[in-house]
Amino acid sequence: GAGASRSEGQVRDALRRADEVLSGLADEFAALVDAAALVDAEGLSPPGCYHAVIRVLARDALDTQAAVQLVLAQPTISSQLIDNLNASIHLRAVLTDLFLLDEVLGGQ
Repeated sequence: GAGASRSEGQVRDALRRADEVLSGLADEFAALVDAAALVDAEGLSPPGCYHAVIRVLARDALDTQAAVQLVLAQPTISSQLIDNLNASIHLRAVLTDLFLLDEVLGGQ
């Protein structure tokens, strides 16, 4: 009914926002690292590992984005489909990357 279609509309809106956020996620963290001057100009100091992790985040975000876009492409988004997206190793990887970076950068 109308409630179900409104609910699905909200899910689609949330997934579209997630898709947008995933697009710029790695760049945002790279800017934070650079702004905090954690990496020298050549990126070769020990903190250069920050950019290595950000490259991992970029790959994981891209993989997660592919899954989100697949769900968005479906004519109907069932709760089972969302459950499978939530269980995706790619989504879990990007969240773990974010937790790791947040913890490390929060300590800087």
